[in-house]
Amino acid sequence: MEAAAPEGAEPGSAGSGAEEPVVSLAEVLAENEELEKEARAVLGGSDHERCSYSQGAVKRQALYACSTCTPPGAEPAGICLACSYECHGSHRLFELYTKRNFRCDCGNSKFKNLQCKLLPEKGKVNSGNKYNDNFYGLYCTCKRPYPDPEDEIPDEMIQCIVCEDWFHGRHLGAVPPESGDFHEMVCQACMKHCHFLWAYAPHLAVPPLTKANSIEDAGIVLKVEENEEQKKEIKKESEVEHHDTKEEKQSEQFNEPSTSSGPACPEVVTKSEEPVCKLKELQSKPFVKKDTATFWPSNWRSKLCTCEDCLKMYSELEVQFLTDECDTVLAYENKGTSDQETERRDPLMDTLNSMNRVQQVELICEYNDLKTELTDYLRRFADEGTVVKREDIQHFFEEFQSRKRRRTNRMQYYCS
Repeated sequence: MEAAAPEGAEPGSAGSGAEEPVVSLAEVLAENEELEKEARAVLGGSDHERCSYSQGAVKRQALYACSTCTPPGAEPAGICLACSYECHGSHRLFELYTKRNFRCDCGNSKFKNLQCKLLPEKGKVNSGNKYNDNFYGLYCTCKRPYPDPEDEIPDEMIQCIVCEDWFHGRHLGAVPPESGDFHEMVCQACMKHCHFLWAYAPHLAVPPLTKANSIEDAGIVLKVEENEEQKKEIKKESEVEHHDTKEEKQSEQFNEPSTSSGPACPEVVTKSEEPVCKLKELQSKPFVKKDTATFWPSNWRSKLCTCEDCLKMYSELEVQFLTDECDTVLAYENKGTSDQETERRDPLMDTLNSMNRVQQVELICEYNDLKTELTDYLRRFADEGTVVKREDIQHFFEEFQSRKRRRTNRMQYYCS
């Protein structure tokens, strides 16, 4: 999954006399809705009220690092969403997006002068947690912050699904495909660690771009030099494309679309019923190992071999999560969005439930009047293509209150 664009774009170089950019109300509402949707996706799967420590190592959750409590030189620590609000609200935080199998550190021995307000009783350390430079606000092989005030080259950040570090697209050894063409990335170092993935790459991975026109236009220069060994590898790659008819049919069958793209995640495979090892079958064919990152489509994990030998290998390499499609960031985001939509409550309905029948009728009438008049008022701006200003909205509500008072003054009340 790709990181969001850098925050706080630099202001333009136009003088003070330049006109301010004008946006329509529809554009503002659309942008706001998109931001809310992204926030619901990232944060929706995490609890914003209760510390996640009691859940143990959470399969995937939104995490933060507190630079105020654990500055560079101190032990790295991560805190859950709820603790970022309740215990570190005024501190300087690094947003880590999401990470897997992590237990909240807030208030443990890594925090010398802070006790967790939500769950004070915690163990001294969480030995199962894994940390990297992200917890100090540094990312990629270049070990730079994000956004980087000294980096003037426009680039996107992509998260590796194995080490969960974030990388600049230009530091992956290959030009990433278009963002919509792949769903997950495995960085160079993790491809060396998970060397078996090279056997799958010719059949499952999304090829990197061979031309970097758009990137060159943006000012990024990629140095790609082919030595003799790489030329031999390219020759071997061409051999991969020339299989006999039987092998092509096997490859087509291997690449059939997964049926696990539904809303529910499939169970994590613990035992294979397949008599043949897919990996050994692929390793018997020519393939090339490179010093680059690889890019993978959705559902590629479901095509990894799950025989006993492969499951043992995944365990030894500590990458058992690769066979779990619920481990993906996309699955987490979909769950968060779904949960948020289910739990979102209408504040008007909450208010109505606390009123008696007469008050309910009066509120509904007032709400309908406001909705109708405001819609009609704003439609004029939309039809004319003009911008709604602050004074326009103020004028509307002043007029609305004035009409409401006139209606109230004309009404007569009788007591029986």
